[in-house]
Amino acid sequence: MVVCGPSGSGKSTLIKTVNGLEPVQQGEITVDGTKVNDKKTDLAKLRSRVGMVFQHFELFPHLSIIENLTLAQVKVLKRGKAPAREKAQKLLERVGLSAHANKFPAQLSGGQQQRVAIARALCMDPIAMLFDEPTSALDPEMINEVLDVMVELANEGMTMMVVTHEMGFARKVANRVIFMDEGKIVEDSPKEEFFANPKSDRAKDFLAKILH
Repeated sequence: MVVCGPSGSGKSTLIKTVNGLEPVQQGEITVDGTKVNDKKTDLAKLRSRVGMVFQHFELFPHLSIIENLTLAQVKVLKRGKAPAREKAQKLLERVGLSAHANKFPAQLSGGQQQRVAIARALCMDPIAMLFDEPTSALDPEMINEVLDVMVELANEGMTMMVVTHEMGFARKVANRVIFMDEGKIVEDSPKEEFFANPKSDRAKDFLAKILH
């Protein structure tokens, strides 16, 4: 699912409600049968099952890349250090960064850091992945290296909710598109329908500007 819309329309707020990083003011959100806004819900447990990749990477600068990938596995999943390290190495290989395991985040490019952030989320064996504008802080030449990893994940069947302005990516990968404006969901439709025949004038205007 791709969430798009103009800046300030509430896209990031919406995606953060899915794992309880923002409060739900109305209605309810259910993830794999668990109500996110139920007071009895263990949010820490839920967050360990739903991977989140942020705009600004959020890597620990004082830890090596491999340590960034093993920390939550050991602390949250109680995985042994050796299996956690093995898992981390496999996922670094998957995102094309196995040679950088012992470097620190500051030694990597923005695109590389974002791929590390994706690998870190995958280390937790998530049932779904949330991406909050994962390419908006990147230089143009680095965007595709991150999108390629995301396309591969989508093709493997990973459930993903992605806030993005990358409409080419949305056309290629999304099953469903949500368009937001002024804090409201204006359109919620299959990808083909949204791009070929948007219903609202606001979505038509947005697509005309972004797809010209």
